[in-house]
Amino acid sequence: MNRAYRLAISGALTAGLIAGGAAGAFAATPAPAKAVATQKAAAKPAPKPALTAQASTKTVKAWQEFRVTGKATGIKPGTTVALQQQKGTKWTTLPAKVTVNKNATYSMRVKLGIKGKNNLRVAGGGAVSAPFTVTVR
Repeated sequence: MNRAYRLAISGALTAGLIAGGAAGAFAATPAPAKAVATQKAAAKPAPKPALTAQASTKTVKAWQEFRVTGKATGIKPGTTVALQQQKGTKWTTLPAKVTVNKNATYSMRVKLGIKGKNNLRVAGGGAVSAPFTVTVR
């Protein structure tokens, strides 16, 4: 019985080695073009998150409404972006928040009451826009 068992195992191993050699021959054949294209698409890194921002006007009266619009790249629709204001060297998040739409853009209504030059930017989704200035008179 022991001899029969060893013979069955050696036969299975031999068949596996022969099949493995055949599999190696199949592996050497080129992959279909569609599979190669899918692998390249999967290997492509996701774009880095980025935001642009611009104000509808450069100068406003105190508490006058204006719009901040921009585009979101590499950020999923529905992600919240918020307006930030520079105070000294720190950036403070203001209550002006909006979600990125399916076209990867956003538009928010803003009112500022601090007179003078206000440095602003938009942050969200792991990205921060370049600062821009709105003067309140």
